[in-house]
Parts: sequence; structure tokens; C-alpha cells
Amino acid sequence: MSKIIVRMADYAVARKPTRLVSLGLGSCVGIALYDPQVQIGGLVHIMLPSVNLARSKDNKAKFADTGIAHLVKEMQKEGALKQRMVAKIAGGASMFSFTSDCQMNIGERNVEMTKKVLAELGVKIIAEDTGMDYGRTIELDTETGMLQVRSMRKGNKEI
Repeated sequence: MSKIIVRMADYAVARKPTRLVSLGLGSCVGIALYDPQVQIGGLVHIMLPSVNLARSKDNKAKFADTGIAHLVKEMQKEGALKQRMVAKIAGGASMFSFTSDCQMNIGERNVEMTKKVLAELGVKIIAEDTGMDYGRTIELDTETGMLQVRSMRKGNKEI
């Protein structure tokens, strides 16, 4: 089985039997989309909630509001249907214990925007492992749709 590494501010789409892997999700969020009928999976590793707050708007995969919609379109090009897609999300941690409000709470804001965009697109979130104060690595199996979440502090689990 082949593996594709999805780096920060990047995405990938693959058919079975491929695993899509994203390493080191801290405040970033990994959004795994899956169409079970055609066994096509997609993974985007977003860094920030909205492109509107950015100076450079070139990389759609960097932002929740543009990256998720872009991933859906790329999966549709491969034969997936949006109405069959389901989502699993992980990440969005608060990696630093700052007391300042909104500006430093990127993880929480990333999760909120991710949920908002998925709801607007009509893609149901069927599992999540978000928040807290630890990083994660995720791996999507395009054959089963299972998302493995690994963490040094919390061990391994499948969602």
C-alpha cells in the first residue's frame, strides 16, 4: 500500500489502496474526506481559519474556508460525489498557554471554521479528535475510510 504525505498547507486526493498521512498537527487541522462508494479519500492540512486575514492568498490549502472547498472539487474530479462524502477532523490544539483572547487561539478558530465550512458544503462530520493541548499525526486509509490518530501523549486510536 502506498503512502502520500500531506504537508502543512497542502492537500492530496487518492483512490484505494493508498494512505494519506499528515504529520505534526498542532493548531493546524487535518480534514479527511471520504466517499465510501468509490473509495476515494482526500486530506487537507489547513493552517489558518480564513484567507481574508492573510496577506498572501495564493495557497488555497492553507486556509479552512478555501482549502476544504478546493479538496471537495478535486475529489469530484476523480469521481467522488459530495453528497456521499463524510468528514473526519483532527488537530486544532492549543499548543501554548497564552491568556490573550482571540489572536492566539488559532487551533480553536481553525476547528470552528472547519465545522462551519463543512456544514455549508453539506458534508457531515462523522468523527473528530480536536482541541486539547497536544499534537497529532493522522493517516487516512482510502480502502476503509478509517482515520488513525497518533499522539505521543495519548497513544493511537482509530476514528
